[in-house]
Amino acid sequence: MVKKKDKDMEDLPHLHEEKEKKAFVDVTSTESDLKGFLGAFEVFLRKYKGVAFIFAMVPAAIAYIFSLSISLTPGYLIITKTYAMTSALSSPVHAFLMALSLVMSYLAYGLVLIFVVPFFNKLMPLKIKPWRGNWYSVHTIPWYYHNALIQLVRYTILDFITPTPLNVMFYRMMGMKIGKGCIINTSNISDACLIELEDYVTIGGSATIFGHYAQGGFLVLAPVKIKRGATIGLKASIMGDVIVGEKVTVKPHSILLPKTRLNKGDPQ
Repeated sequence: MVKKKDKDMEDLPHLHEEKEKKAFVDVTSTESDLKGFLGAFEVFLRKYKGVAFIFAMVPAAIAYIFSLSISLTPGYLIITKTYAMTSALSSPVHAFLMALSLVMSYLAYGLVLIFVVPFFNKLMPLKIKPWRGNWYSVHTIPWYYHNALIQLVRYTILDFITPTPLNVMFYRMMGMKIGKGCIINTSNISDACLIELEDYVTIGGSATIFGHYAQGGFLVLAPVKIKRGATIGLKASIMGDVIVGEKVTVKPHSILLPKTRLNKGDPQ
């Protein structure tokens, strides 16, 4: 008779093999583990990547159209009202006032956009969560959508309001957890909803932080946590699945690769 302890030891290799099977993901497969409509859509994504990707991005395109239209409306009103009120004035004065109205309309656009985009972000029924798998998956759609909206703000207005309380407010509304007294002197941030800054964190100029990475054909979505009092130096890069410890200073131009756990005194 085999003792229970010995039998358990014999079973360990089989359990390990079973665990490896569960962890294995075939990135070349066109099949899906999901059921129903989502499963059928994921198969479509994987079989017809180019066309399917266009369909998957329709929600982001619609959000872009409405976000831009709503945000540009105040500026349009400023310009048309200014034109109507100044058209009878001399050309130099009319030209100056029209130029002023264009500048004011751009500022109005930016202020409205940083509130409109988070609203459309919240409308997405699928939410980002830590995940690892095929690029062409249902799980990647909210990731694309979320970051497409962030980039819309980043490339049109965010650099002009960094660092101010407005960019901190925008990232909070996009789902980033931000403690009190934080300074964010960069617009190079993706995956805001996967990033957490504890109290009194300083993010240096042009630092890059994102909660994902690609490896061996996989897309990995993994959170980033920067603990209380930490400082991220100029142009440092922090990838997904990184934890920066309390009061740690990340040197300028450093790169923290996935799975890094950096504590005070650790070499960089």
